[in-house]
Amino acid sequence: MRIYQLPADAAGVLFDVDGTLVDTTYVHTVAWWEALHQAHVCVPMAQIHRSIGMGSDKILDHLLGEDRDTDSDDKVIAAHSSLYSVYWERLQPLPGAADVLRACARRGLRVVLASSASATDLAVLRRALDADDVITQATSSGDVDASKPAPDILQAALQRSDLRAERVVFVGDSVWDVIAASHLNISCIGLTCGGTSAAELLEAGAVEVFRSPAALLESFDESAIGKLIAGQETAGS
Repeated sequence: MRIYQLPADAAGVLFDVDGTLVDTTYVHTVAWWEALHQAHVCVPMAQIHRSIGMGSDKILDHLLGEDRDTDSDDKVIAAHSSLYSVYWERLQPLPGAADVLRACARRGLRVVLASSASATDLAVLRRALDADDVITQATSSGDVDASKPAPDILQAALQRSDLRAERVVFVGDSVWDVIAASHLNISCIGLTCGGTSAAELLEAGAVEVFRSPAALLESFDESAIGKLIAGQETAGS
């Protein structure tokens, strides 16, 4: 395992995982659709897809309203987890996912996974990603009280990695990622590989948008990450 030497006041990049680094957005969409169907609730898949990125503590309120009968929520959440787990062994990283993490590490940036997945799901995602050698820290739903679009996950990621908001960039694939970042004044790069359009991500406040991790890597030095590195190198010179 290669050990990267990092300065005490390092800059870093926070990464969402589901839909940003690992191709799970539509798996989650189908799993939530089927879980709701089992509870005799019909929600269009397009509506569910637009909600992916929220944690299970938020998504049912968003889809079904906060004034509903919540007695079946635990069953729906458990059904989603069970249905999603069927795909664990088939999950694949998105193009360039591990490569962009390694590019960040090579340039002296701390690489932090800011995920609201459960600890069990995050372990599966990290196995699919296969880049633990360059990951500095990671969060899961158990680390916070509220998921995105609340900023709690990002705040926990900053604290765990000893980073300040003004010295990081966040990479995500949903409007909920962009909104969470905006609460902490963190610049957010949007990726459309989770199925959200560039227009939607930019309207939510993303500073720039790329097709995939691979596309971000192709424009790495010109991206917000490249600018972060340039600022760090200037400060250290």
